[in-house]
Order: sequence, then C-alpha cells, then structure tokens
Amino acid sequence: MKRLIFAGVLLLASGTSSFADGLFWVVGNRATGKCNIVTSNPVIIGDIWFGDGPYKSRADAKLARSTIRACPTVTPDEEKDEGGAN
Repeated sequence: MKRLIFAGVLLLASGTSSFADGLFWVVGNRATGKCNIVTSNPVIIGDIWFGDGPYKSRADAKLARSTIRACPTVTPDEEKDEGGAN
C-alpha cells in the first residue's frame, strides 16, 4: 500500500511540474519601462511591478500585452528582437 501511495505522489509531482511548461506571462518592468513576455511565473518584487497570465501561447501573451494600458506599444523592430529572447 505504501508503494502505491508513493508512486501516486511521484506521478502527481511530475505531472504538476510539467504542467507549467509552455506557459507565458506578461510582466511590467519599471527599470526598462517596458512589458516583457516571460516563460516562468514572475515574482512581483523590485522592478517587476505587475504580472499577468498565464497564457497558453506567445501569441496570446502578445495580444494580452497590447490590451494592457500600462504597457507601451511595441515597435516592429522591438518585436523582431523579442522573437529570440526568453
């Protein structure tokens, strides 16, 4: 019985850790004055003043960022540079 419980706990732990893979958040960075899209759940402290998400795709996060009033509009050059980041 203990083996079964232990196996269930391990299965649950590995399933929840992989659940966060592929998710995106929009975070506001006070230091840069920009909103970035990140792949890990943000900690709201210091220069990071808000976080919104999670979103299932980068496209969903970009759409959300465009609707957040605190986020400045992203120029095409900035969007191109962002494509390879994070």
